[in-house]
Amino acid sequence: MKVDIHAHILPETWQDLKQKFGYGGFIQIKHIEKGKAHMIRDDGRFFRAIEQNCWDPEAIIEDMDRDNVRIKVLCTVPVLFNYWAKAEDTYEWCRFLNDHLAEVVEQYPLRFIGLGTLPMQNIDLAIKEMERCNALLGMPGVEIGSNINDKNLDDPEFYPFWEAAQDLNVSILIHPWEMMGEKSIPKYFLPWLVGMPAETSRSICSMIFGGIFDKFPKLKVMFTHGGGAFPFTLGRINHGFYARPDLCAVHIQNPPRSYIGKFYIDSITHDEEALRYLLDMFGSKKIAFGTDYPFPLGDLEHGKMIENMEDLPLAVKEDLFINTAFEFLGLKKSDYF
Repeated sequence: MKVDIHAHILPETWQDLKQKFGYGGFIQIKHIEKGKAHMIRDDGRFFRAIEQNCWDPEAIIEDMDRDNVRIKVLCTVPVLFNYWAKAEDTYEWCRFLNDHLAEVVEQYPLRFIGLGTLPMQNIDLAIKEMERCNALLGMPGVEIGSNINDKNLDDPEFYPFWEAAQDLNVSILIHPWEMMGEKSIPKYFLPWLVGMPAETSRSICSMIFGGIFDKFPKLKVMFTHGGGAFPFTLGRINHGFYARPDLCAVHIQNPPRSYIGKFYIDSITHDEEALRYLLDMFGSKKIAFGTDYPFPLGDLEHGKMIENMEDLPLAVKEDLFINTAFEFLGLKKSDYF
């Protein structure tokens, strides 16, 4: 049995947000036939086609049962973060999303775990909603973006948020979005193929070089998509620390490589050799099985590649499939298995 640390869900319907808040830029959902819908920007531009397993818990569970997934950790779709909107409006929107997710988890408490979403453009409101998610809705963690309106995650503005998350023992899943350079690489799906891995490396490097893991040593953070480009360029990043300490060693005394082990990543690589490299670098206790379900770039075979890697010891697979997720979330396996 497996625990999927990285999967997405959204409500089946929601109010017209342009009409509700009085300005545009939001995503709406338009159901076109039974089990199929389009995510549409409110100016009419198409964003993405989705199917029933993006909003229907029963459809998700059907896929889970097919591939022996016991638990999915669900969070919202990053395009719905709405960090760009007025903070009070995003706060209201986050409460709606989090209440919906809490209802799904309450209905299927042994199959789903929820990660909340926050109005990160206003740290006071973000902390307020994080506290509600944790204390009232029973969520062990939250999902945030790799940057907040183009501010890197080491910005001092976010220090109170990191401190609050550490004090609450809340787990934080960091997901790439609003990829840097996206407008200059519009063709060939490059924002998702190239921009997302780079965006994840941006967030990891910002937190390392910004000293976030030193300032908040008990922070529990996981980066998605196998850490993006970071693990495969760590040699260059680490070399830069020594080659240009005047630029890189401004807030930290130890090299970037020394921070391996201070954060988690998920397992999404789509490549056996890449996963072996990550296991050599991070170890199985810092890597959790994830899928990015139900989207096409995700692992929609739910860990078949890992299952077929005969050289991986059973203990390593158990870490990937179960143990690391519970450790990251601070939950007891005995409450679910």
